[in-house]
Amino acid sequence: MKKRWLLPIFASFVIFTGVGVNNAEAATSTELTNTAKEYIGTPYKYGGTDINTGIDCSAFTQYIFSKFGISLDRTSTAQYQQGTSVSKDNLKEGDLVFFNTSGSGISHVGIYIENGEFISATTSSGVKIAKINDPYYWGSRYVGAKRVANFTADEKEEVKDAAIDFSIYASRGEVALQLAEALGLDTSNTNSSFPDVKSTSKYAGAVVALNKLNVFNGDSNGKFNPGSPITRAQLAKVLVEAFDLSLQGNAAKFTDVSSSHWANNYVAILSSNKITTGKADGTFGINDKVTLKHLNVFLDRLNK
Repeated sequence: MKKRWLLPIFASFVIFTGVGVNNAEAATSTELTNTAKEYIGTPYKYGGTDINTGIDCSAFTQYIFSKFGISLDRTSTAQYQQGTSVSKDNLKEGDLVFFNTSGSGISHVGIYIENGEFISATTSSGVKIAKINDPYYWGSRYVGAKRVANFTADEKEEVKDAAIDFSIYASRGEVALQLAEALGLDTSNTNSSFPDVKSTSKYAGAVVALNKLNVFNGDSNGKFNPGSPITRAQLAKVLVEAFDLSLQGNAAKFTDVSSSHWANNYVAILSSNKITTGKADGTFGINDKVTLKHLNVFLDRLNK
């Protein structure tokens, strides 16, 4: 298959997902907040876990944090057992805040976004922003807060109880390494222009080579974020554009990829080229983090 050399194939890489240990760089708490705000107005559904059709409070926090590689338990009660306790006076952006709205313990959770506000999925208005000390409702129902991730002064995040195992999952840096190798790029120059990719980083040569070819741009803060994972939807876009793929006949239909999803065409192209067959349950795994195993499978099929 023909490879495309000068394309902005890493555009989809700038969507921030999580980080792990091993000195992995991360998205900032502001990026977490901005991501949560994108879903304002999403309808509430008791027990709901689908961001498109309706979601409850704990599923909302679980979904938002999962986009940053942070695993939260399913219920607000269980989430209250994660992380470390934080006093109300020491709340920071990105902390989980908990409320007793039922009279029988923890029953609501949201994400603190500073200035005395938090965002959550409410039964009355869906996802919305509210005041944590609202005297008419939330103020008297506040129970406490937990911190599941620390944001340090240099905006690097240390995940406490939810580290991603990068011996299993592929980081952006690892994808850059393997893509540079697949494209046969010269990676001897390690003088990266990205502040979060030092010249001593094992990813530096691949990142510099790809940047030199104008293959990608950094995020809005000029960072590459080599320690963040990538979703299967994002990788679909990267591979289709990197290898200049086009639709080849019929493509399989996946139950989790709607016709209106931004990655629908990319997934269809991968499928029609027999690069992916999806999962056994009939889904593509659109929001799943890419594993190293699957990355290698995709690249092997592309190089045949």
